[in-house]
Amino acid sequence: MDAQRSAQLVRDRNFDAHLSRHQLDPLVRNSISTLQVNLGKLCNQSCLHCHVEAGPRRTEMMSREVAEAVMALLDRTPSIEVVDLTGGAPELNPHFRWLVQGARELGRSVIDRCNLTVLFEPEMEDLAEFLASHKVRVVASLPCYTEENVDAQRGGGAFSRSIRAIRWLNTLGYGDGQHGLQLDLVYNPLGASLPPPQESLEQDYKKHLKEQFGLRFDRLLAMTNLPVKRFSESLHRSGELPEYLDLLEANFNPSTVAGLMCRDTISVGWDGALYDCDFNQMLELGMTSGNSTPIFIQDLIHLDELIGQPILTGGHCLGCCAGSGSSCGGTLLDRNASAGEGVDE
Repeated sequence: MDAQRSAQLVRDRNFDAHLSRHQLDPLVRNSISTLQVNLGKLCNQSCLHCHVEAGPRRTEMMSREVAEAVMALLDRTPSIEVVDLTGGAPELNPHFRWLVQGARELGRSVIDRCNLTVLFEPEMEDLAEFLASHKVRVVASLPCYTEENVDAQRGGGAFSRSIRAIRWLNTLGYGDGQHGLQLDLVYNPLGASLPPPQESLEQDYKKHLKEQFGLRFDRLLAMTNLPVKRFSESLHRSGELPEYLDLLEANFNPSTVAGLMCRDTISVGWDGALYDCDFNQMLELGMTSGNSTPIFIQDLIHLDELIGQPILTGGHCLGCCAGSGSSCGGTLLDRNASAGEGVDE
């Protein structure tokens, strides 16, 4: 009942009304430069903020057949520059390394959305070296730089294992700015609040991790927790969900709309179904053809067929447009561009 009620509370918020109020057109896809691929919901962690509801008991996993369809479509769509592998813990999929190798052979950049602690799972002993050898950009979740807050979100011991993992990646050249090995960290607020300015938070992270642990990384990506699945249900149980939705609406920033990631990204589900974004995927808001038939990656000749199509939106989209905006690449606007601009009264 929590899941149904929280989902309804989010659906009741009208995102398109905010676009109309600011004389903005409904969202359509302008181009496609990033293919985000969800390899499954299996994960070695069960984080409180996880919109995927991933965990050790999930069985959904991308098959080799679907992985091959992803690679074939990538080969036929040269406009795709980035292959963004996510999950769950994408590395636990048995076809993860095959996809990385194939994408790199096609000359595409590859992102691994890594929870860091997966490096210490069985049969992952050489994972860090594999990522480095293929120059995979690692985007690693570290929701805070203090042990108390990280373990509160991710479970006891998560922080210490994460620090060990970053140190391991550093020894391979990640984060030193010299070997072409990019390591970015991801911040999520602990509760029902917007993230602080990304630039100042990055300075805090770098100072603390350097002084306390001798660690380095390239960029910090501050992301807003969207009211989807596990996080939404947690807020509903605590009675904070209506207040959080009010917060997102009150901080709607029209300046963020032009940079929304759904405009140039396609999300592929573990079963091959296509979505406008990873959040829509978890809400089962899939792309459909003219007769409302779900579109699967096997149905397309190339991804450019989807350019110009309308993007499905909902109340959860308010999280991407609040304050400085939010995307899988961090905030959409810098602090000066976003401060005080376009906020709804």
